[in-house]
Amino acid sequence: MTIKHTTFLIMGLLLCACTQRNYTDANVSKRERSGENSAIVVPADFKYPQDSTFKVLSWNVEHFVDPYDDPYINNEREDNPPKNMPQRLHLLVDALRKADADIVVLQEFESAKYLEKIANDSLPDMQYRFFADVPSHSWYMNVVIMSRFPMGVISGYGNATTPLPGYIAEDGSQETQNQINTRMWSVDVFPSEDYAFLLTGVHLKAGRGERNVAMRKGQINLLVTQFNRILRENPEENMMVAGDLNATPGSEEIGLLLASDQLSEKFVDAIDTSVYSHPSDHPSRRLDHMLVNENMYAEAVKDSIQVEHFFSSDTMRIISDHLPVVGYFYNH
Repeated sequence: MTIKHTTFLIMGLLLCACTQRNYTDANVSKRERSGENSAIVVPADFKYPQDSTFKVLSWNVEHFVDPYDDPYINNEREDNPPKNMPQRLHLLVDALRKADADIVVLQEFESAKYLEKIANDSLPDMQYRFFADVPSHSWYMNVVIMSRFPMGVISGYGNATTPLPGYIAEDGSQETQNQINTRMWSVDVFPSEDYAFLLTGVHLKAGRGERNVAMRKGQINLLVTQFNRILRENPEENMMVAGDLNATPGSEEIGLLLASDQLSEKFVDAIDTSVYSHPSDHPSRRLDHMLVNENMYAEAVKDSIQVEHFFSSDTMRIISDHLPVVGYFYNH
């Protein structure tokens, strides 16, 4: 073999080795983002359950506030909670117990602090240990999470200003906003020693009309940009978007996640378009979603992502004007 051929052979072996190393690193990034070789570890006294699946619940619980006035929030409902809040709290606790979800994402909920108190006071046997949110400084409706599983870094979007794509006001001016981007965050969740996913909790802008649609599109475009950045770092990343998107299946906004060429790893809506979630007592549309990207859809338990009813329609309406969405996933 000539020196030239030997040189090319060595270069080829080195190239293969580098390629294999990069693939392995990406796989470790997906499966082992917490552990002894990571900057993030689980608590020393934490033991993973032996279940092969985990359950996620997402629910807009409609202006669910604690009994106390936050002096930094000026809103009549938060300052003086409705008289039926104790009844709603009792029913919510019963619903959470029935759901028995491992991960709970609530929208229009005041704070993770309040959710942690509820779990400690009323659900201590359910082993909810981890709580998080990125609350607004000026509003009382937030997106919160509680989990039986450890979580990693949570990223909030409230400081980001987004445009209203394609919308021009009557006076010809363009508009931007960042007051509702506080209702979006993304967090790493670790359901088992060798499985992780990025969970994005959302409560997008409400309302019909061109302006509100444009606001939601601006919010989703921000998420798409972040998702693409993460997927460039790890093409195998598992991702879920859960919450009240205030958009129906087939809408332009949902299409930005399901069908847009701008997103490098598209999401899947596993719920039939004929299934509705709002209003809870007489559902006529679905605003609530649990979307998973194609990577994570491979680990979804077949036909498990669905709109849920824990009680009669009248009782569900006392808790909220939305029905919850649940889903089961394999943790390997």
